[in-house]
Amino acid sequence: MEGKIEWEGDDATLRIRGADGQERTENVKSAERAEASKRLLATLASGPHRILKDKSEIGVVGHRIVNGGAEYSQPTRINPDVKMSIGKMAAFAPLHNRIELEGIRLVEEILGAVPQVAVFDTAFHRRMADAAAIYPGPYAWAERGIRRYGFHGINHHYCTERAAQLLRKKQSELRLVTCHLGNGCSLAAIREGYSVDTTMGFTPLEGLMMGTRSGSVDPGILTFLMREQGLTGEQLDELLNRKSGLLGISGVSSDMRQIVAAMKQGNPRAKLAFDIFVHRLRAGIAAMVASLGGIDALVFTAGIGENSPEVRAASCVNLGFLGLELDAVKNQSSRGDEEISKQESKVHVLVLRAQEDWAIAKECWKRRGDP
Repeated sequence: MEGKIEWEGDDATLRIRGADGQERTENVKSAERAEASKRLLATLASGPHRILKDKSEIGVVGHRIVNGGAEYSQPTRINPDVKMSIGKMAAFAPLHNRIELEGIRLVEEILGAVPQVAVFDTAFHRRMADAAAIYPGPYAWAERGIRRYGFHGINHHYCTERAAQLLRKKQSELRLVTCHLGNGCSLAAIREGYSVDTTMGFTPLEGLMMGTRSGSVDPGILTFLMREQGLTGEQLDELLNRKSGLLGISGVSSDMRQIVAAMKQGNPRAKLAFDIFVHRLRAGIAAMVASLGGIDALVFTAGIGENSPEVRAASCVNLGFLGLELDAVKNQSSRGDEEISKQESKVHVLVLRAQEDWAIAKECWKRRGDP
């Protein structure tokens, strides 16, 4: 069974898919996040797609936590100290950590003392060298913990394992650039199974252009807006996190599918949004290759990476100097977990389905008995 909540403004749509593949939807008008989550959890033990006799059958609950900071480099059983740390790190991931903490409390309210496990997106990048992780500001920043943490680590790690399986190689034999392209976007340079560089940094705002996030911009723009327009920190946060990226440039949507559709209809701002996205993605891929000193495989994953042949083709068109040759037919028809490069290509190009839920479930199984 699979269930998820999709938001549009204050309205929520619950999508529940049963083991038979049938999907039903339920619209919840003007819903609070907690209310929608409660309704979704209730479907586990009720309704046509119920999979439990009683909610007490649930043995462990896993949570994706975006920012674990410097403290957490491994999945961890949740206790009061862990919750406190997640709350403190919410200042650095304002779109995520507070909501994730709310989810932990909601599970406590509904399911009682069931064990819960936090799986951190930052953990996979914790072995990055200081040269890649420390910002070139005052060294006091690093002493305060202001450094590049990286995100999307759960999926970057999963894709490392899955790519090795598909290519029938050991992780230690591969230099990978993994492109997690969804509403949030990041790249990782992976050598011998470990992240050595990534595009997101102290927060999930750094790096590539995203759905509503700007990605990296000249910090002088921010000080200019503070001086000339009197913008506050909160207003800048809203501007950069929610009103920029594909949405901010196109004025159409944060959804790449709608951007591409509008571009094909001749919308110049949609085309500009697409072109900026691809320009920055190409530059980011090249930077990751430089960090690795070469590349064996390029991986596309997550919503845009898996479902946009236009983005994949445009991203690869200037990478021929690496010996990369994309198969146009395979690229157009790919549905994931397959290679889309030509047989003679010196660089493998893979499309992999994001499997963060599965990765989190595996960690929950390993740590279900932890104190």
